[in-house]
Amino acid sequence: MNMPSATPPALPALPKRHTLQEFIHATTQKDHGQGLFELETERLLELNLNGKVHTKMGSMVAYHGQVKFTRETLLSRGVGNLLKKAVSGEGARITDAEGVGSVYLADAGKKISVIELSNESIVVNGNDILAFEPTIQYDIKMMKRVAAMLSGGLFNIRLQGSGLVAITSHYEPRTLIVEPGKPVVTDPNATVAWSGSLEPQIKTDVSLKSFLGRGSGESFQMLFEGSGFVTIQPYEEVAYQASS
Repeated sequence: MNMPSATPPALPALPKRHTLQEFIHATTQKDHGQGLFELETERLLELNLNGKVHTKMGSMVAYHGQVKFTRETLLSRGVGNLLKKAVSGEGARITDAEGVGSVYLADAGKKISVIELSNESIVVNGNDILAFEPTIQYDIKMMKRVAAMLSGGLFNIRLQGSGLVAITSHYEPRTLIVEPGKPVVTDPNATVAWSGSLEPQIKTDVSLKSFLGRGSGESFQMLFEGSGFVTIQPYEEVAYQASS
């Protein structure tokens, strides 16, 4: 499987004022030859679809061709009613895009990173998954101790196998290496992904509540111990809280 290039070719810069033809030329979709997952820009992903791809519900911004979209509830993956109530009124969903055509995905202007797994596993924050191939097995995990806070870390998706995965982050992601005896502690709202070999623990620290601005009286952190990595973003992402 061909790995997409890290950065798509730069488009010609637009002058402050430009003709309509200059605008169209500079912004027209280009074929970068990256295969199934093609980064049109660092914030827009094109799926060159000829089959099926799992996508985050609501991430499709445009498409052409013969493409069918089917919602799959995460509840069908074994997540309980607590997740359905806590995440959204309708439950969090993955949408299957299937057919032949081009599908364009984006998520609130967040930066997109494309990763190729080779019989490997990664856990991605539920807010930060964008798309992944059906050759990859996935399972939904809920962090029950975080359910009371408005956190993007409420549910996570564990991906295992071989294939392409697209994740998102606010601004540039950074990865911290976890080593034995050198644990890493992160804010759940700023945690994007971590290696499948790690099982983070949720801890609280009242002494940090004023520093982190938590209104609940407690500061929640994720503690990673062992060998692996954890990817963070320079932004605290807060998930939508639905009315009960």
